[in-house]
Amino acid sequence: MNIKRVLKILKEELVPAEGCTEPIALAYVCAKASELLKEKPKSIKIYVSGNMIKNVKSVKIPNSQGLVGIEAACALGALEGNANKELMVISDVNEDKLDEVKEFVSNVEVIHEKTDIPLYAKAIVNSKNHSATVEIKHFHTNITKMELDGKTLIETNCNEVEFSSPYEDREKLSIKGIYEMANSIDISLIENLFEKVIKNNSTIAQAGLDGEYGVNIGCMINKNIKKGLYGNDQRNRCASFASAGGDARMSGCSLPVITTSGSGNQGMAASLPIIRYCLDQNIEKEKLIRALFFSHLCTIHIKSSIGRLSAFCGVICATSAVSGALTYLQGGDYEAVSLAIVNSLGNVSGIICDGAKASCAMKIATGVYSAFDSSMLALAHRGLHTGEGIVGEDVEQTIKNIGILAKSGMKETDQIILDIMTPKGA
Repeated sequence: MNIKRVLKILKEELVPAEGCTEPIALAYVCAKASELLKEKPKSIKIYVSGNMIKNVKSVKIPNSQGLVGIEAACALGALEGNANKELMVISDVNEDKLDEVKEFVSNVEVIHEKTDIPLYAKAIVNSKNHSATVEIKHFHTNITKMELDGKTLIETNCNEVEFSSPYEDREKLSIKGIYEMANSIDISLIENLFEKVIKNNSTIAQAGLDGEYGVNIGCMINKNIKKGLYGNDQRNRCASFASAGGDARMSGCSLPVITTSGSGNQGMAASLPIIRYCLDQNIEKEKLIRALFFSHLCTIHIKSSIGRLSAFCGVICATSAVSGALTYLQGGDYEAVSLAIVNSLGNVSGIICDGAKASCAMKIATGVYSAFDSSMLALAHRGLHTGEGIVGEDVEQTIKNIGILAKSGMKETDQIILDIMTPKGA
C-alpha cells in the first residue's frame, strides 16, 4: 500500500473526540438537525440501533455535570452543540445552560430501530415552525440523510450492512506492510500527528492517575506499586497508565483524546502503553513515533475485519496491536511481531463488549497485561500454533478468523447482551 493512502487512513481514523464516541455521535446528529432549524428546538425523536443503546446507556457525558444516557446526549447536542466541531461537538457547553438541558431531557423520545447496521442513528428535531431530520450510518459522523420540513437536502445510497465506504480502502493493509512501512516511512510525514496523540492521550491518562474516576483501576494499580503490593515493573506501569485514561474518559472527563477506528478507548489502548514504555526505557522519540504508527495502523487493520461496533471488545484489537509494537521496540523481526499479535488474539479474544462504562478501563489493563505476555513469548520464539482454536495459518488468517467470530459468531451474543442491559419493563 502506498504512503499517500496510508496517510489518508491515519487522517480519517486518528481524530480528536471529547467523551465516548457513541453519545457524542448522538449529540452530533441532534446538533446538526438543530442547526438546520435556525430556531430553538422543542422536541426530539431519536432512532438508534441496539449497539448505540448499549454504548450510551452507562457512560458519563463530558461537560454535563455527570449526565448519563441517550436523552441527555441528544439534549446537549441540540441545545448546546456545535456540529462544525464533529466529535468535539459539546466541547464548549455553557454550564449556565445545563438546567435548561436537564429540563429538555423529558422532551426526547428514544426509539430502538431494528436494523442490522450496528452504528445507526436518526434524529428528528422539531421546533415551533420547522422539523429537521439527520441520519448517520456505519461511522460516527457519516451523514447519509438530511431533511428540512420534508424536503431532502442530502441522501446517499448507504442502506446495506456492507457498503462502499467513502473512506480510503483498508483492505490493502497487512501486518507485513505496516511493519515494513514503520521501519522506512519518512518520520516528518507522521511526526505532527503522533505528537498530538502523545500530548492528548497522555494528558487524560495523567488526569486518571491524579483524580477519582470510575473504579479508578489505573490509580489503584499505581498505588499498589507504591505500597509494594504490586511490582514496580514495566508491565504494571504501562497497565496503570493506559487504564487510567479509560477511567477518566468513561467517567465524563472533558479532556479530548485522539481516537482510533472510531473509539477513544482504542486510541488510548493503542498508544498509552507504548508511550509509557518508551518514556521509562529512554527510547528516542523517533522510535516511539514509529511504534505508535505501527500500533495504530495494526489496530485499524484488525478492527476493520470486525466493524465499528460489535460484541467483540475493541480494546482487545488495540492491545493485540500493542503486543506487536512492544516486540518491534525490542528488536523483533516481522515473524516475531506477527507471532506476538497471534498470541494476544488467541489469548483474550473472548472478551465481550457490553457497552461503554467504567469496566472498559479494566479491560484495557487486562489487554495490556496480555500484550506484554504475548510479546515476551514471541521474542522467545514461543507461540500459539495453527489450528489451536481460532488461530489461523498465519497472522492475517487469524485476523480474518477474528472478524468471522465477531461478525457472525457473536451476532446473537450482541442481542443477548442488549437484552440483559435493557430488561423489559426497566
